[in-house]
Amino acid sequence: MRFFIVDDDEAVRSSLAQLIEDEELGIVAGEAEDGAELTASYLNDLHIDILCIDLLMPERDGLETIRAIKDEFHGKYLMLSQVETKELIGQAYTLGVEYYVTKPINRVEVLSVLHLMIERLHLEHSIENIQHSLKSVMQFQQRGQTKTKQRGKSLAEAGQFLLAELGIVGEKGSKDLLDMILFTDQYLALHADHHDSFPSLKIIFTGITEEKLSEPYTSADIAREAKAAEQRVRRAINQSLKHIASLGLTDFSHPTFENYASKFFDFTIVRKKMSELTKEMNGREEHTRINVKKFVQVLYYEAKRIFMED
Repeated sequence: MRFFIVDDDEAVRSSLAQLIEDEELGIVAGEAEDGAELTASYLNDLHIDILCIDLLMPERDGLETIRAIKDEFHGKYLMLSQVETKELIGQAYTLGVEYYVTKPINRVEVLSVLHLMIERLHLEHSIENIQHSLKSVMQFQQRGQTKTKQRGKSLAEAGQFLLAELGIVGEKGSKDLLDMILFTDQYLALHADHHDSFPSLKIIFTGITEEKLSEPYTSADIAREAKAAEQRVRRAINQSLKHIASLGLTDFSHPTFENYASKFFDFTIVRKKMSELTKEMNGREEHTRINVKKFVQVLYYEAKRIFMED
């Protein structure tokens, strides 16, 4: 990760840079004492991933600076401030600032936020890489009904293979996951000209539910059935996580564990589940939170990749 720090207090800049270096989070590629010195092109030339910027500065403050660069700079923002008024924080969020820490700098708080930002960036980069590898293929997708049915069948077979690898081919939610793959493929074909068009989970669950229900049906019917599908999918993904973690406990170099553990799940969650399985043997079991959207996105792109290779 590449960081840039903007703060009129040299002590704050030095403290942040030292923390980033000590924790081996990345490289501090540059510093500035005021937002007036900053341009989007300069940050882009430095390939900055995370901009740490003070809210209040004498010449051009953090909000004005972000407003000036946000259309061209697409990294993440970490806002630093002693001020905690709801109005200023609201303005920051409106401009795309998702992460905010208060001064004086608390090492534990900043580390926690930076780790969260880095994990988010890694997820976004992995999704972008998969999308890029499929971009040329997606441009030639055919939308004819016959071709769609043939493609759908093959894509479903690729999805079925992945579910078997993930240990959930017989789970109730596996059918919902296959439907989600096919719905997403149709959705992306219709929105191929739009950047970042991967549908939200709400759109996907609503879409597969509408395809299943027989007319007439109400919005309440859709909401109820979509909720049930989401619960089935969550249970299936949890079972997959347990399956992958079990393989890792048995053999850390197991090919399925190596191929899918960090691809479908945040590896910290896999390690946590492995620890929980050990505790479960002693009669204790804990709940693990999962990232459903990441699982569904990776499942679709992996199925698409396998289908295209065939």
